[in-house]
Amino acid sequence: MKKFLLVLLMASLVIAPLVGCAQKAAEPAPIGMAVEFMDHAACAYISQDKGWFEDEGLKLTSYESYATGMALAAALARGDIQVAYMCLVPAISAYANAQVPIRIVAGTHKYGYALVVNPEKVKSVQDLENAGLRIGCVQEGGAVDVVLHKTIDKYNLDSGKVMANVQRMNPQKMALAVKMGQLDAAFMPEHWATMTEGYGFKMLLMSQDVWPNMQGSVLVVKEDLLIKQPEVVMKLVKVTQKATDWINKEPEDSAEAMSRQLNTVGSNLFPAEIANVVSKLEITPTVLLRSMDRLDYTTDIDTAEVQATIDYVTSLGYIKSSFNASNLLDLRYAK
Repeated sequence: MKKFLLVLLMASLVIAPLVGCAQKAAEPAPIGMAVEFMDHAACAYISQDKGWFEDEGLKLTSYESYATGMALAAALARGDIQVAYMCLVPAISAYANAQVPIRIVAGTHKYGYALVVNPEKVKSVQDLENAGLRIGCVQEGGAVDVVLHKTIDKYNLDSGKVMANVQRMNPQKMALAVKMGQLDAAFMPEHWATMTEGYGFKMLLMSQDVWPNMQGSVLVVKEDLLIKQPEVVMKLVKVTQKATDWINKEPEDSAEAMSRQLNTVGSNLFPAEIANVVSKLEITPTVLLRSMDRLDYTTDIDTAEVQATIDYVTSLGYIKSSFNASNLLDLRYAK
């Protein structure tokens, strides 16, 4: 009997650490995440709504929304943000200008930007040159601003005349300005562009018209996370792909989930000034469904297209010099 008890004791000493290790390994990996407050980040919002991050053992220690990609890019420099769903252009700027050590590990969508106009004031793209026309656009260096420059290039517009008409503001304020009759045209990201159709504006151009195959947003991680916890990055890409597949398979359910998430985020997470603006703008599933249909949700990334974007923002002076896209991309876990 004593020998039997001794064997049990020794077995328990061996098994106990193994159980402890198994429990520790099952603990969710803590990550800080930042997303843009628009349906560009649909895969993140839907994953959050359905609990798919938790299902993969990912624990979000922070989940922050930003009015623009430029604001999000600035937040990436903080140590507690390891993951971001953001537009490609500000990701390039964060890497090149602020030397934030990030890598793009998957795409989230192509396109997602538009020129919307008051049809009584703007009949054609050339009317953007008209003196006194009030054009809204985000700050210099944002993806929508780059689409503005692409539009000037494609239609051989007088850059000086167009830029003299531009008023800089974030997408939420632009939407409110359209609603209040304070703008005649606006270069905006989705879902805000589609929302203005409810205020009498017309979509004159989409990014597809001026930039075929344009990469919209991407999934970005800090390089340190990729090196030290590659399994976490693999899970993030997996969840992103799952949500992307869901968006394409179940668009109505996705729009409902997006509406829930965006309305909750708008009232709870933004600073008071932006929250007050957002509260005046109803983000309905109907608007989101129409808007999301104008994006191409895919995790695929064309390296050549990323390089073309890097080269173009360099030509605009938004980054000092071009660099090889492979320095920014790490697509080992993407399909």
